[in-house]
Amino acid sequence: MKRFWFVFSVVVLLFSACQGNKTGSSEVEETADSTQQADTVAASLEEEIAEDASVPKAADELFDDFIFNFAANRTLQSSRIKFPLLVKRGDEVSYLKKGEWQMEYFFMKQDFYTLLFDSEKEMEAVKETNIEHAVVEKIYLHGKTVKQYIFDRVNGLWMLQQVVHMPLSESRNASFLEFYEQFAASPEYQSKHLMDNVKFVGPDPDDDFSQMEGVITPDTWEAFAPELPSGMIYNIVYGAPQKETGRKVFVLRGIANGMEIELTFKHDGGKWKLEKLVT
Repeated sequence: MKRFWFVFSVVVLLFSACQGNKTGSSEVEETADSTQQADTVAASLEEEIAEDASVPKAADELFDDFIFNFAANRTLQSSRIKFPLLVKRGDEVSYLKKGEWQMEYFFMKQDFYTLLFDSEKEMEAVKETNIEHAVVEKIYLHGKTVKQYIFDRVNGLWMLQQVVHMPLSESRNASFLEFYEQFAASPEYQSKHLMDNVKFVGPDPDDDFSQMEGVITPDTWEAFAPELPSGMIYNIVYGAPQKETGRKVFVLRGIANGMEIELTFKHDGGKWKLEKLVT
């Protein structure tokens, strides 16, 4: 694992220096400037880790360990894609040759990433080492599309097997994502989609090692409301999708700063409402 942690540390330092603290409501759609900036940083990163195009066996056990390496190392990335790569757009099927592939940095262009679970129990899948299938999703909220990168573990090694483009309406999370786009963009919309009492768990200002619990009401929401990303967000599906529970746990996880925010929503009375906030 030592090699992975070295790579991960370099990723964190370089991309955090490049991005600064961008967690907020501004869109993270890819632009020419951000792409050029990421390429410059990536070049420095690749020079740091060029001596090793492989990952330790232990890093292939957890998908999170693997995907950070995959997004940081151009040589490794190329070696972990099944070429010609199957690409699906509805009924249209094509194959991408190795020379046509462009480096994919995923969420490394920003200092955070997002995850979506059906329950708090499902969140434990992140730590499981027996998962053989995972999907990284780029969700374009404004464009109403989802781009899925589908990975399988083959002979113990994670490999990108295919890329699938689909309308957001075909996503199993379509109902929630359409709601989330509005929730992230409008404080007024947020205040109308809260349970009467939202459970709050956060750090105790008087004790760095303790947490405090309380209740947020609609009239006090503004003081607690976190800034949420919009435009384009990510999700990772670990293993087979779980059964719908009528709840969604939206996780905003920092790459460099240890920040993590969890918002739990419940489908209540025909609409999604926030029932718990953990900071």
